[in-house]
Amino acid sequence: MRIALDAFGSDKAPFPEVEGAVLAIKEDYCEQILLVGDADVLNAELEKYFYDKKRIRVVHAAERITMEDHAATAVRSKKDSSMVRTVELHKAGEADAALSAGNSGAFMAASLLAYGRIKGVERPAIAVTIPTQVHQEILLDMGANVDCDARNLVQFAQLGSIYFSYLYQVPQPRVALLNIGEESAKGNNISREAHQLLSTAKDLNFIGNIEGKDVLKGICDVVVCDGFVGNVVLKTIEGAVISIFDILKEQFNKDWIAKFGAMLSYPVYRYLKNKLDHTEYGGALLVGLNGTSIVSHGRSNAKAIKNAIRMAGRTAQSGFVQHTKEYFERMP
Repeated sequence: MRIALDAFGSDKAPFPEVEGAVLAIKEDYCEQILLVGDADVLNAELEKYFYDKKRIRVVHAAERITMEDHAATAVRSKKDSSMVRTVELHKAGEADAALSAGNSGAFMAASLLAYGRIKGVERPAIAVTIPTQVHQEILLDMGANVDCDARNLVQFAQLGSIYFSYLYQVPQPRVALLNIGEESAKGNNISREAHQLLSTAKDLNFIGNIEGKDVLKGICDVVVCDGFVGNVVLKTIEGAVISIFDILKEQFNKDWIAKFGAMLSYPVYRYLKNKLDHTEYGGALLVGLNGTSIVSHGRSNAKAIKNAIRMAGRTAQSGFVQHTKEYFERMP
C-alpha cells in the first residue's frame, strides 16, 4: 500500500507527520509514504531520522490550507497546497489512499472535488471509530452534514454497515439510531421517519434507537446520527475523557496515601488510558466517496499519524470503496 500524507495539515506540522511516517515505515504499516509539502522543510526534518529512504518520497507543494481557511474557497484557490496535492496523488493512482490532519471541511471538499461521490450516494459522511466497553464502534456522521433528512440517515447506516463489515470482518453489523429515547415514537420528525425507514430496510441489521448514555456500552456496531449531533457527541466524549484523567491526576497527588493507591492502580489506569486514547485509532474515514481519504485530528501527534497510516492502508486493502460501489449499483 502507498499512502499520500499531507505533511502540513496538523497543528504542529510537519513534525508529527514526518515522525509518524518514519514510525509507520519501520513498523511496516505500508510499502511507501508520499510526504507532501515544502520539500526543503521536509527533507531537512527527515535528516534527523534513520529509515529506508526508498520508502518515503517527498512531493513538493508550495502552499498550505490552514484551519482558518474557508473550506471550498481554499481548495479552489490553493491548487498547489499540500492537501490538494495529496488528494490528487491518490486520484492519479500514485497512492492507494490520502491522509490529512488538516482542515476537515477542506479535506472533504478537496476529496469530493477530486473523486466525486459513489453513484447512488447522496451525501458523503465522516465515519469515526470510537472505543466501547466491549469493542470498537463506528459513529457517523461526525460533522460533514449538519442538516440531514431521513433518507440521508438511512444511507449513513448503509455506508457504516459496509465499512464495519469489511474492516472488522463482521457479516451483519448491528446498526442503531442515536435518539433521545429507545421507543420508536421518540425524537423529532426526521428521527421518527428514519426509524421507520431503517426498520423496513432488509439489507440492514437495525436494532432500534439508542440513547447517548448507551453509545459507549458496545451494544451495537454502527451508530447513526446527523453531523451536528455526531460532532457534539464525539467532542463531549473527548472532553469527558480529558476531564476524568485530570481529576484522577489531581486526586493521586493529594497526599502520600493517594500516591500509594495510584501506584497500586497503575496497571488499570494505564489500560483505561490506552483504551480511551484517540491516538490509538488515528483517523476517520470519509465514506461515500469514490476514493479513500482519512482525516485525522488537528492535535495529532506522531503516534496518531502512524496509526492513521495503518488505518489508511488497512481500509484501502479491504476494498471498501469497490464493495460500496457494488452495493449501491444493486440498489433500485
